[in-house]
Amino acid sequence: MKKSWRPTHAQIRVVGMSAALVLAAVVLRRPDAAVLGLPLAVLAFWAAFARPGGTPEADVSLDATTLFEGQATGYRVRVTGLDDRADLLVVALPRGRWFAYDPVGGARAVVVQPGDSVELDLGLRSERWGRRAVERPTIVCTSLLGAYRTESLEVGVAEVMTLPLREGFAAVDSVPRPAGLVGLHRSRRPGEGTELAGVRPFRTGDRLRRINWAVSARTGELHVTSTWSDRDTEVVLVLDTGDDIGVSEGIDGRASSLDTGVRAAASIAEHYLRHGDRVRLIDTGAGVRSVRAGTGRGHLRRILDALVRADVRNTQRDPGQLARRERIRPDSLVIVLSPLLRRAVLGHVVTLAHAGCTVIAVDTLPEHIGEMDADHDPRAWPLAWRMRLLERRVELDRLGNLGVPTVAWRGAGTLDEVLRDASRLSAAPRLRG
Repeated sequence: MKKSWRPTHAQIRVVGMSAALVLAAVVLRRPDAAVLGLPLAVLAFWAAFARPGGTPEADVSLDATTLFEGQATGYRVRVTGLDDRADLLVVALPRGRWFAYDPVGGARAVVVQPGDSVELDLGLRSERWGRRAVERPTIVCTSLLGAYRTESLEVGVAEVMTLPLREGFAAVDSVPRPAGLVGLHRSRRPGEGTELAGVRPFRTGDRLRRINWAVSARTGELHVTSTWSDRDTEVVLVLDTGDDIGVSEGIDGRASSLDTGVRAAASIAEHYLRHGDRVRLIDTGAGVRSVRAGTGRGHLRRILDALVRADVRNTQRDPGQLARRERIRPDSLVIVLSPLLRRAVLGHVVTLAHAGCTVIAVDTLPEHIGEMDADHDPRAWPLAWRMRLLERRVELDRLGNLGVPTVAWRGAGTLDEVLRDASRLSAAPRLRG
């Protein structure tokens, strides 16, 4: 928006003081007052003569509008409409909770050079996932001697989408019940694949390209190379956004339960999509729109775009209604990401286990939960939390008795042990009554 030049408080004071001194010199016949007032009058006249005539306009832009947590980009401010009599351009960004600026404090000044426009660059670093607008900067231009200035130039809103940081998660390649034919996991059945199973005699129906000519020439009979079929599975990520327990301090500080859940969901989704599995996202709190099962890098971006909208302020879902609406196949691998405090979520986990799904509960409750009593009644909070955590421990033991392992999120390798155990259990022979 265009802004005209207005006198500064310094210019108004100089004009008023010089006028008062000259008037006192005339009325009171004090030449010494004139000696003091005339230089100020000359200075004020010179500053008024050098008043800029342009009407400046400002615009802002970002070098990148999509970042990962901890990444930085350039925040560019461009001011046009300045003439040669403009002297100084100052840009200051207000302190934001989830943005850090370079220089620290988000303020920078530059001397205006002759020309029509001035560009000023600042560094902007996003420290927490989510979609949010950058605070509007204060942009002020001043003239020579600081006599005239513009009001803060108004600019448009620059929005940044910050995707959850993927923590380099990795897990063992075993999955409990591979179901498809396009993934990278080895099946327990021979078939078309890439992992060698052995060499066996040729049978009717075997493909000629599978013939092992070296073994066939040595034995005098046709032999073929057999492989294990490559299979995929459907991984269902159930994210609980109904609660956000703990303190969120961005990528460099402590993480709340929602921070941990969102980052873990992004890391697990990337891992399994990279291995050719189908990944599906379901939210128990309606803070994230569900994403149906899919594969590929484009599907990963759809999941990340959904995760950045996670918010506990949204209306919570009824778990019974959720179970009816979001039907899950019995052979799916279900990973529940939750602080496991709501009994409704625990009940939903039990329902999934009874439905025949392989369920793993990832505990996102932060370790610093005991440090939260500063915001609550110190006489009631510690006792209440001790009682709730004891009840929670009993409920998690019951989940373990139902075959639902609970593991705290620790990044890479978090699910290795439970995935191996689940694979061994699914491979064990089942008794038929």
